[in-house]
Amino acid sequence: MTDAYEPLPDPADIGHEHPDVNGGWLRPAVFGAMDGLVSNFALMMGVVGGTAESGTRPVVLAGLAGMAAGAFSMAAGEYTSVASQREFALAQVEVERNEILRNEPAEEAELAAMFVAKGVNEDVAREMAREIHVDPERALRVHAREELGVDTDDLASPMLAAVSSFVSFAIGALIPLLSYLVGLETAWPAIGLSLLGLFGCGALVTRVTARTWWYGGIRQLLLGGAAAGLTYLVGEAVGASLG
Repeated sequence: MTDAYEPLPDPADIGHEHPDVNGGWLRPAVFGAMDGLVSNFALMMGVVGGTAESGTRPVVLAGLAGMAAGAFSMAAGEYTSVASQREFALAQVEVERNEILRNEPAEEAELAAMFVAKGVNEDVAREMAREIHVDPERALRVHAREELGVDTDDLASPMLAAVSSFVSFAIGALIPLLSYLVGLETAWPAIGLSLLGLFGCGALVTRVTARTWWYGGIRQLLLGGAAAGLTYLVGEAVGASLG
């Protein structure tokens, strides 16, 4: 009696999906929005604390300058970081390509050994490695993934990371400014909007983590609120000493 195997599904027909945990946009977008909100909220509260008698003009100017400077800084930093990481990964892939071209039998045996280490029968592992090495480009992709943890078909885009960081930082940094831009002159509406934004950002992040939405929201609210409160005290102390 022979064993009956379940037919292999077409990958395109597999129904469940996972969020992109390694892509080039999610991390910088989330980090950018958080950073924009927290840093500009704290900056503006520091100016509020140090210029209590000077009206809202210094606060708005500081908020706009902080939004612009932070957004450009985040974009430049993300572009450089992702581009450098991508270039390093591609350089290591080229090293692997040269190794396969120079000594393919050894590389094939190395790949078989990796499969054995994962629990595959040695004969099956050798056959798998042999089949993979029939196509040099396929062999390169598999070696890059198994040895380097690099998916050559899904490398992060520096431009996508930069644009995501710029836009998300600007959106986050705009939240504390909104009430001032519509003409309100007290800091309390800005504080309220910022705290709501912090809670919302923290709750949103939990969509791609295992935490509950309320835990993520409260955690981010407390961290961002503490940063703004401490910066307010610093601004107040510096403003008093300069006055």
